[in-house]
Amino acid sequence: GCSSKREMIAVSAVALQDHIIHSHQLQNLSLADPFKSRTRNTKNIYKSVNKEMVRAVVDTGLRKKSTHRKNKEDAEKEYLLDPSPPQLTLAQKLGLVEPPSLPLTTEEWAKIKQRSMQHGDSIQPCAICREEFALQPQVLLSCSHEFHKACLKAFEKSTGKKSCPMCRKEQYQTRVIHDGARLFKMKCAVRIQASWRGYIVRKWYKNLRKTVPPKDSKLRKQFFEKKVQQISHRLLSSYDINLDEFFSEIDYSIAASRDVFQQAEGKEILISETDWEKIQMQAFRQEIFDCPICITPLSPTVHPAGLFSGNSNPFSQQAVLLSCSHLFHRTCLQAFEEFSLGERRICPLCRSYYQKKILKC
Repeated sequence: GCSSKREMIAVSAVALQDHIIHSHQLQNLSLADPFKSRTRNTKNIYKSVNKEMVRAVVDTGLRKKSTHRKNKEDAEKEYLLDPSPPQLTLAQKLGLVEPPSLPLTTEEWAKIKQRSMQHGDSIQPCAICREEFALQPQVLLSCSHEFHKACLKAFEKSTGKKSCPMCRKEQYQTRVIHDGARLFKMKCAVRIQASWRGYIVRKWYKNLRKTVPPKDSKLRKQFFEKKVQQISHRLLSSYDINLDEFFSEIDYSIAASRDVFQQAEGKEILISETDWEKIQMQAFRQEIFDCPICITPLSPTVHPAGLFSGNSNPFSQQAVLLSCSHLFHRTCLQAFEEFSLGERRICPLCRSYYQKKILKC
């Protein structure tokens, strides 16, 4: 009886030791010879290679490479990360340690996922790296906690055991989900829509400010000032500022108008004596006492008021009365006519065609 008890104690001790090694992932603590494990893979390292069996392969690009593209449904499909449960250890078979729970059903996973959604784990960042899930693989544990797949593997590798980083539950089950990626896509779509709508609204508001005047007096004044500046700028930009061409066009138009007037007034109309008297009376009313060309006084016969001005010197130059009611010295007008161009003479003051009459002293 004592021997059987000792054997049972030994078996249970070995079973517990094996369970501890498997649970803590301590593969280095093996009962096998460590030297054998080191040299078992060094046998075929320096094995000679038969050159006749080696064939050169040239990629000509003619072969069609098989590209396995996953569908959208396959990319968003949820699956178990560890579909096959781990094998029972000797201690679990003997009943010394509680065996792991059975794989969860789809209904149980749905309840766990609903509980995680109530806590808002997919919205919050990963508890290990403190970053958003974004499009990276996401893992849901049977304890309703969510982490990055890479972060969970790194945590298990660093701790050497399988326990939840949040609640420290051991022997959990994992399931790959895509809630974080779906929420991240929705968030990106909302941001794109918000930026586009903001751009449309800003563009519409700018066009509204350009077309509709504001109600405030100061802003309304600035609005109309800008409008006037824009109109003036358009007018200036549309004009071709070339002074030489502009003046040449003016000279050409004046010359053409003169030709028209010369043709229309080809025949001079004779002025009667009564008309000359009227023109002379109109010249007297203008009270012009000096010749507009030489700026010297005219003869007193033209303006009798000059006799009472206190100046008794006689005026020898003859005065000329034009049909436009202007008076000049005869010699001054002759000199002006010699220097003027054109067949017909024009008045030095009003630039009109005239007929002249010499006033007697």
